[in-house]
Amino acid sequence: MAGPNVLLIRTAGTNCDEEAAFAFTKAGAAVHPVHVRTLAAKPATLAEHAILILPGGFSYGDDLGSGVVMANELVQRLQEPLARFVERGGLAIGICNGFQVLVKTGLLPGTSYRKDGELAATLTFNDSQRFEDRWVTLKVGKSSSPFLKGAEGKLVEFPVAHGEGKFVARSESVLSRIVKENQVAFTYVTRDGGKASYPANPNGAQADIAGFTDETGRVLGLMPHPERHVLPWQHPRWTRDGLKDDGDGMFLFRNAVAHAQQA
Repeated sequence: MAGPNVLLIRTAGTNCDEEAAFAFTKAGAAVHPVHVRTLAAKPATLAEHAILILPGGFSYGDDLGSGVVMANELVQRLQEPLARFVERGGLAIGICNGFQVLVKTGLLPGTSYRKDGELAATLTFNDSQRFEDRWVTLKVGKSSSPFLKGAEGKLVEFPVAHGEGKFVARSESVLSRIVKENQVAFTYVTRDGGKASYPANPNGAQADIAGFTDETGRVLGLMPHPERHVLPWQHPRWTRDGLKDDGDGMFLFRNAVAHAQQA
């Protein structure tokens, strides 16, 4: 049986599209890369796909801030088609720059968080004031997201590579709601699962939040890169720790494909 269709949106500066496509292909999906302007010219393409991914990179050079230009492009040209895609049950994931884009469009943490056009959260400069490129340990949250099925409490290790990854909520009430409604997908922790401080939390994110979903759980964003750890030997300690069947990030892509096949 043919796997579900995945639409991979890319633009100038995207540089993690091949890794993302490989991960979804390995999970059994059919991946179709498309330039954002091509999609804007034919938004009906979204209806032909079950899963949407915004991969990492530096879209438009991040010249006005990470993800800002691409987020504005999506809002101006594709806001309604994207909303319909989510409403009909589509899955969407944004990784690193893709996460920044989703947050700055307002798709994360969700449309119900909007207040007088003001975004509910942002991803801003790391507390270290430097680009952070390292492996981190994450704990999977209680979210009911299809991406995270069966993984609550699991510890996973992914690499990060970003200069603007610090999650900051608009207000304490927004942060409290994201936590209370189990939208937190991943938190930074130490390797043994303890409370993180720098460098285990590489950017100073509030509540150590590394990724979260929208209200439906079908839209997920995270700063670390699961697509860079889908093969066990991609981890720098694989010769010491031994090979697993899959890299830690593979469960996200398998879960998404399985959910789309059952929908």
